[in-house]
Amino acid sequence: MDLRADAKAIFMAGVDRVIPDRLLSWALSYDGRVLKAYDGKTSRYYDLEQYERILLAAFGKASVPMAVHLVSLLEDRISEGVVVTKAPEGSGMAVEPWARDLLAARSVRVMEAGHPVPDSRSVAAGKELNSLAHRASEWQKRGSRVLMVVLISGGGSALVSCPADGISPEDKSAVTRLLLACGASIHELNTVRKHLSSFKGGLFARSLFPAEGLALVLSDVIDDDLDVIASGPTVPDRSTWADTAAIFQRYNLEEAIPESIASRIRDGLAGKIPETPKPGDPAFESLNTMLIGTNYHAIIEAEKKAQELGYRTLVLGTQLSGEAREIARVFSGAAKDILRHGLPLSPPACIIAGGETTVTVRGRGRGGRNQEMALSFVEALQKFPAGIADQRERILFLSAGTDGNDGPTDAAGAFADASVLRTAMDRSLNPAQYLADNNSHAFFDATGGLLRTGPTGTNVCDIQILLVR
Repeated sequence: MDLRADAKAIFMAGVDRVIPDRLLSWALSYDGRVLKAYDGKTSRYYDLEQYERILLAAFGKASVPMAVHLVSLLEDRISEGVVVTKAPEGSGMAVEPWARDLLAARSVRVMEAGHPVPDSRSVAAGKELNSLAHRASEWQKRGSRVLMVVLISGGGSALVSCPADGISPEDKSAVTRLLLACGASIHELNTVRKHLSSFKGGLFARSLFPAEGLALVLSDVIDDDLDVIASGPTVPDRSTWADTAAIFQRYNLEEAIPESIASRIRDGLAGKIPETPKPGDPAFESLNTMLIGTNYHAIIEAEKKAQELGYRTLVLGTQLSGEAREIARVFSGAAKDILRHGLPLSPPACIIAGGETTVTVRGRGRGGRNQEMALSFVEALQKFPAGIADQRERILFLSAGTDGNDGPTDAAGAFADASVLRTAMDRSLNPAQYLADNNSHAFFDATGGLLRTGPTGTNVCDIQILLVR
């Protein structure tokens, strides 16, 4: 068995299952007049002859392929739209010219923006999307029936930034950096974002009302909470001002945040600024939001591929969360038990999990949560006890992001195996030192362990794969 080849094949099978074209082919059908949307449980029908304008708003890491599919399906039914995608790292190309041309032919504008920290392009994108929603609302109020199709995928929270009145884009970006550095979860990060925005937390739906809307969502968060994915612009928000204040208290950031944000939170707690829209708000009466792709779909397909390759499989689920380096120790412990006792599976064994971990940044290095997890596994591999140390060649661990992009790097994740460890020892590279500096990318770049897939066009959290032959 070539463990790296097998792990990559298993990972890519999961990714392929949640590629937007495949998901939207399953979720949407169109007979030339009626558009049907299906999420596996519920169907919605839209007679497009009844609308004078059909608009498109797409944002997130999968926005371009999702938009291309919809425009190819509906063609000249689309009146205009805005698509916001992640700007490429370095000198790469975010959008293929043919895709940009196809969308432009239907008056759909493509915009690139910053991720994971919003930038000036994110603010410009937010203004364009809010402007489109306000125009749709005005057209509807004047008697022109309007349908907006909203395509949402992971990364939308950073790619679209609409700071609330009194908050500068710089202050909002500073808070994002603070929360990322202290290891805040995506739920916590997006709770804060919703209360500093004029777009998130159901406010985009309020801008669109009373025009009709259909939102199709790919989930990049644990539990698939619709009010967390891209900070929930089209659904009611369950979080409160009190929740927001508690997050800053939890991480001892009250003194570190800009005064404009501290003041807004105080005003929110005092009732001077209203809460985000809650269930029952009229803004959601004419807007249907449907979840069409999740990490579950990806890991089940990955399991099928592993079985095809001859592995006994165990799926741990889609709820993996916590500190990345700590989660790695769970997998290294499982590897030891498989080697020693054949538990929970006898070799050839494959354990698969999905979710999204966090990294508390203490060093000055570069990497992402997946590379950090893999580096922690390498450190554990180095410390295997004498009784099984000579069997490390039988083990491989891979952690990678389904979007093909782990943190601010060009890698999806990394392989942790005996080859990486040998190279590190030959070059006197100490895994523990690189881990202490959060410098996983440099470590794996030097040891040949990086998995580079390029942008995949989708985003449904991460996948972890442990192989023992």
